[in-house]
Amino acid sequence: MVETYSRPRFGAGREPKNLVNPGSRLVRGLDFVTSSHARAVAFLLLCGLLLFLPGFFTIPPVDRDEARFAQATKQMVETGDLVDIRFQEDVRYKKPVGIYWMQAAAVQAASALGLPGAQLRIWVYRMPSLLGAIGAVLLTYWTALAFVTRRGAVLAALLMCSCVLLGVEARLAKTDAMLLLTVVAAMGAMARPYLSWQRGEDPAHSPWSWPAIFWTALAAGVLIKGPLILMFAGLTIVTLAILDRGAAWLWRLRPIWGLMWMLLLVLPWFIAIFWRAGDAFFTDSVGGDMLSKLSAQESHGMPPGLYLLLFWITFWPGAPLAAMAAPAVWRARREPGAQYLLAWLIPSWIVFEAVLTKLPHYVLPLYPAIAILTAGAVERSVLSRSWLMKGAAWWFAIPAITSLIAVVGAIWVTRQPVFLAWPFVAVSLIFGLAAWWLYEDNRAEHSLLNALVAALALAITVYGVVLPRLTPLFPSAEIAHALRNVRCVGPKAAAAGFQEPSLVFMTGTSTLLTDGSGAADFLNQGTCRFALVEARTERNFVQRAEAIGLRYNVYSRIEGFNISQGRAVTISIFRSEGTE
Repeated sequence: MVETYSRPRFGAGREPKNLVNPGSRLVRGLDFVTSSHARAVAFLLLCGLLLFLPGFFTIPPVDRDEARFAQATKQMVETGDLVDIRFQEDVRYKKPVGIYWMQAAAVQAASALGLPGAQLRIWVYRMPSLLGAIGAVLLTYWTALAFVTRRGAVLAALLMCSCVLLGVEARLAKTDAMLLLTVVAAMGAMARPYLSWQRGEDPAHSPWSWPAIFWTALAAGVLIKGPLILMFAGLTIVTLAILDRGAAWLWRLRPIWGLMWMLLLVLPWFIAIFWRAGDAFFTDSVGGDMLSKLSAQESHGMPPGLYLLLFWITFWPGAPLAAMAAPAVWRARREPGAQYLLAWLIPSWIVFEAVLTKLPHYVLPLYPAIAILTAGAVERSVLSRSWLMKGAAWWFAIPAITSLIAVVGAIWVTRQPVFLAWPFVAVSLIFGLAAWWLYEDNRAEHSLLNALVAALALAITVYGVVLPRLTPLFPSAEIAHALRNVRCVGPKAAAAGFQEPSLVFMTGTSTLLTDGSGAADFLNQGTCRFALVEARTERNFVQRAEAIGLRYNVYSRIEGFNISQGRAVTISIFRSEGTE
């Protein structure tokens, strides 16, 4: 028998519990890694690397958000201007400067270490997202320790580490993985004084580290994505104040000193950008970006309930367990720990469902609360035995459906069998099937660990093997490769028809975005020039070329698919005559 500890209430004291028949080698391995904090942290770090690194270095820039962020950072590095944010000549004031600074630091560090062409390697710009994702996993573990045992905290962190949505964000050079880190840090730091107050502990014993982490995380979150992090914390505080009929515990966060510290961190850049651009940043970020999300921005308007529907995919493999844990969590809703986690989760979820603009990653900062609640229910063996247990089949369904789409899609696009993916497909199916068939309420850990192995194999299949081979989905990479092989000094390019941000990132900031006529005029201005003309604008290019007497040659043709617009594209690369 293995003796461990469980908490009969979220945030309450420990009581011993004996586990008979601890399960398979996977469960015994969990016993080993949870025997100390050092082992738990090392294990979670390893899991994060295994789950997030497949495809991290090999997937080309993804349009549009990732490429926009990376290009704006590249221009920041090229110009040395760490205040203004631009995409070519256009200002990019939708988000604050935090993520650009982090990406610029990664580029500068890579260049200092001697990495050739660091500014053109998209994985360098993804480093903050990778660090943010791994940091969020470790902070989920730290946050969960306030509510459950070390074993439960590891399970909660594993649920976050393996979830589909975080796996996607860890591989994209944008804000959301790092925002998640700041939110988990802030909410974990805020949970401790709240639970301490609930237990009636002396506020004099509250350490300064809690408010220091909380206010620093808020400042970092504001610099990364504006006031969104304040919504998560603010709605949680208001909800708890209503339920508890008071919020005296907030004084344990030293709000006066903390607010001064947060403003000290945040205000310098906001003052600098106001000095540089006036109120343009605040108009674009608040009015043009934040408030516009209340309407159907960029055709992303969807009805309420979408996030609940997507949850079954974006939080896989944790979604089935979360559904089975929901009744028990609701029964425990008035217990201090569960109440705090539900206050973190429910109000913000309602806001996101009510807002018309919906994108899957918006709810990512709420997933740690779900993971901790689920781990607490698993730890206490109070998962539902009702019809919800049928949801365990989802552990097998996702690997089966995803593997079929990935392999068949790769064969259809590349006309290659992609044999390297097949062993990993088999592993994901076997462990997904085992997670489903072996599920019992008192062996939920066993099924979950099998599902985690299935998630790892699936990540290798999709991100590590299939996506990097789908070159038609990344025409910008093919165009950039073709231009690197030209034999002239200082090639310049103009693009007509296909003008995705990834093209600017990969072919250079000076790439001219124009129409067919403008591309012909550009080509007529000298040698070593190339016009990248999409088929739908080629007629305009040819007519203008004839009108101005332009002599040109076809250098190459690229067949691909524009994932941003959802249509096939053919890009002809024309060169001015005399260019070799």
